[in-house]
Amino acid sequence: MGGQVVLPDDWETTAEVIKETGRKVLGVSSGMRKEDKETWWWNEEVQDSIQRKRLAKKKWDMDRIEENRQEYKELQRRVKREVSKAKQKAYDELYTRLDTREGEKDLYRLARQRDRDGKDVQQVRVIKDRDGRVLTSEESVQRRWKEYFEELMNEENEREKRVEGVNSVEQKVDKIRKDEVRKALKRMKC
Repeated sequence: MGGQVVLPDDWETTAEVIKETGRKVLGVSSGMRKEDKETWWWNEEVQDSIQRKRLAKKKWDMDRIEENRQEYKELQRRVKREVSKAKQKAYDELYTRLDTREGEKDLYRLARQRDRDGKDVQQVRVIKDRDGRVLTSEESVQRRWKEYFEELMNEENEREKRVEGVNSVEQKVDKIRKDEVRKALKRMKC
């Protein structure tokens, strides 16, 4: 709240403070939503078929009779076929368009979009330092990761430290035989 002693009464000020804090702590995304990512190729027939299948499912859920079940199963198979055909047709049209001169621009646009989508997920925008303060600049985030891994890789391993006053058991341990290793390897999954 900017160090204010008296808190504001109005909602707009409170909302703005919350938004600003969210931007500082969480960062700002590219704003590109990934809605309907896999349904770009749907056409009217596919949507109608899916709607009929949903209605048949509701009907079967309400009245558990064999006739409704068979109708639902038949519509389910039909939708699968129609979806497969529509998807194949859409991809064929896409590939045909990408082979043209105008399609070359679309190809580069798709490549850039895919690159941008990957970056949005892979970038680390914020991290907290040792004291719990949020770091937002790229250099400070990288510096903190470097410190973290240097500490992690260079600290003494706890399990190798001996505790004073604990008696260790002296016992002869047999060497591992080749046939034991083979048996263990055979039991393992690929």
